[in-house]
Amino acid sequence: MAKKLLMPDAVRELLARRYRSRHREWLAGGGAWPLSISLGVPTEKNVVGDPGVVRGWVEAWSAWDGAAEVIWESRQWPRLGAQRVPTGLAVSSPEAVAAIVGESKRWSMATGRYRIMTERWPSLAQRSVLRSKFEMLANYSAEDFERLVSILDWLEHNLDSNLYLRQLPVPGLDTKWVERRIAVVADLFRAVRGGDDASGIHELCGLRKPPDRIRMRILCPDLRKAVGGLRDIEAPVEELAALAIAPAACLIVENLATGIAMPDMDGVVCIMKLGNAVSMLDVLPWLKDIRVVYWGDIDTDGFAILNRARQILPQLQSALMDEVTLLEHRSLWGREPKQCPDIDLPFLSSEEQQVYQGLRSARWGEQLRLEQERLPWATALAALRNALTRTEGFATSLIGIDVTKETP
Repeated sequence: MAKKLLMPDAVRELLARRYRSRHREWLAGGGAWPLSISLGVPTEKNVVGDPGVVRGWVEAWSAWDGAAEVIWESRQWPRLGAQRVPTGLAVSSPEAVAAIVGESKRWSMATGRYRIMTERWPSLAQRSVLRSKFEMLANYSAEDFERLVSILDWLEHNLDSNLYLRQLPVPGLDTKWVERRIAVVADLFRAVRGGDDASGIHELCGLRKPPDRIRMRILCPDLRKAVGGLRDIEAPVEELAALAIAPAACLIVENLATGIAMPDMDGVVCIMKLGNAVSMLDVLPWLKDIRVVYWGDIDTDGFAILNRARQILPQLQSALMDEVTLLEHRSLWGREPKQCPDIDLPFLSSEEQQVYQGLRSARWGEQLRLEQERLPWATALAALRNALTRTEGFATSLIGIDVTKETP
């Protein structure tokens, strides 16, 4: 068959693809209607050469009962005479497309809710954010949609309330509900206010942000006496800043399990799993003039965090993030799922820069990484001991312990 003839199932698939790619635009009133689909008209040669296929095609469209109009035209052929054939399908609206592809219920739900929200907040119709939330509009339960509208309404009329999310007087609202939908609420409220403020939801809505917290282990028995004997502490950073402690050194590790396993060390505290929140370290006054050692993964994110940490604490030294450590543990290499953005890291040392650039340029392999948790414990602990004690004038010493034994 030289001329492609589209059967009803093929047209449904075509419209399904069109729906998936255009339904958000249609939700906001876009699109040219009616939508015309050519069904592919056969020639007389096609009919004579394969009459069964053409007959089946005509019969299929004769039986069409979908939400669109089949366009029929007459063809006058020398040998076959006048023949009436389907030439196109006219789809009148997005609702018709949704009906044909089995999306009527979700389309109706989304359009009804879109209308409710744009009538309540006309600014939502002037921006793309609401139509980008099609899945929310189509899938939220009635209760969830009511909560969403209620919280947007309350926030609009109560800017700068300085309340925690838990305190908002919105019926049926709970903190977990908002936390799971925080991006939706923030994006919509930003559009409701008609601005382009890129702040997080707390700043945007005038809400009180939960305090930033740091988890820390006090490895020194003498320092623990100043905090009631506590070894493992997680508290708001401002409260940790007020502790009456004077450590001689601080070890920062990215892996929580590593930090928990660290043994007692005279004069040392260990801060764990800060990630990109290392900027909080600037609040801790007892870190300013002491030795600080950072141990992170050997990957691009690890060096980006190291760079940020050293910007806060210029005296910070890295441990186990060098080329020798990397190359001596080839069997433990893994793959970094996504490298950090290729940005300048000016606070890295020349040796650290070489490793970082080697990772970026795939000198040893594509997206290579060596996670700190893979290193043998005895090897890692011995290296950390050396890093904490090697600087001249640093008086801290480790308690004599078996480095292969994890301290609970």
